[in-house]
Amino acid sequence: MKLSEEKPFDDDSETSCRHNPWNQVLKAACNKLPTQISLAELRQISPTALAYLGDAVYELYFRMYYLLPPQRIDSYHRSVVAQVRAEMQARHLQALAPELTELELEIVRRGRNATTGRQKRVSAETYQQATSLETLVGYLYLTDEARLVELLHKIPTESIESHI
Repeated sequence: MKLSEEKPFDDDSETSCRHNPWNQVLKAACNKLPTQISLAELRQISPTALAYLGDAVYELYFRMYYLLPPQRIDSYHRSVVAQVRAEMQARHLQALAPELTELELEIVRRGRNATTGRQKRVSAETYQQATSLETLVGYLYLTDEARLVELLHKIPTESIESHI
């Protein structure tokens, strides 16, 4: 049997997923989301709000990245936290910078300039770079998921593998 045909749990997982009340709530919430955001709506979203969204998307990417092979939860957590720390995000942005378009560089600049305050454990520059990357991720998530995936796949593998 192919992996995609295997049932992940012993029970009738397809039925239990379909009738799970949380699954239904999530689907209902997602149905309220716009399938495509207009340019006018996008302009109303602050760089800080884009960074807020980008932070969640970025962390979800790394949670999925480390999901296989199966590990203990604390191992997952350590691996993901190592990647979503401001210092690593700043390194990832530096590695991706040569690949970015002019528009993407403008989004990065807007994210950097919108940074307010700073974390006590990192420099202002590192925090700005991390926020800039999160802003770009949030922007691309709303406007061009294919480009987002392309860039996420260009994050240097050695920096990821060294934190497992």
